Amino acid sequence: MDPHFWPLYGLRVRTPRLELRLPDLPRLDELAAVAAEGVHDPAEMPFSVPWTDVTPEERGRGTFQHVLRTVAEWRPEDWTLSLAVLHEGAVIGRQDLTAREFAVTGEAQTGSWLGLAHQGRGFGTEMRAAVAHLAFEGLGAHGLTSGAMVENGRSLAVSRRLGYRPDGLETVAVRGTARTVQRLRLDRAAWAEHRAAIPVEVSGLEPCRTLFGAPRPAP
Repeated sequence: MDPHFWPLYGLRVRTPRLELRLPDLPRLDELAAVAAEGVHDPAEMPFSVPWTDVTPEERGRGTFQHVLRTVAEWRPEDWTLSLAVLHEGAVIGRQDLTAREFAVTGEAQTGSWLGLAHQGRGFGTEMRAAVAHLAFEGLGAHGLTSGAMVENGRSLAVSRRLGYRPDGLETVAVRGTARTVQRLRLDRAAWAEHRAAIPVEVSGLEPCRTLFGAPRPAP
């Protein structure tokens, strides 16, 4: 795909095992298929918005539409970068970075999922480290936020490994039941302390910088 008019298609974030990129239509179809195959035990609900509570066909279609919507609705003041995560050339999940008024606040929020077949291999930590590097090193972020259900030990463990700290609790209604979300925050100092554990490379960012509302980093 020619990224001239939408240079985000040329953005790449790489770790030793993964590549994160905005998916073109063939990759987006792969991502939708991974979602359709399942991302968690149906008896559980790890998300505050239960987007997976539909048929596999609807889950795949919703994933396809979500990514297209993020491109269509993108503004420097309000954006979601929804990246496909690839391992050995195959799509295995999605990593999002979302911000409102990033030029003012310097803050963004992360969210992600992995296909069931790819969980338990450390990919969740690696993909979050990748997008944290993009935010702090690439875009000059001051902080990142995230959240997970208090019962979601694996997600909380990923956050701890990367230096996130607890940032309060929130009660949400999910499937008609009150659930507790642990809010989390990662500041620049904590990120710098933990970043060496996973090397990350970013390419293709400069043509995208104005789309993020991000200043160029100081030399």
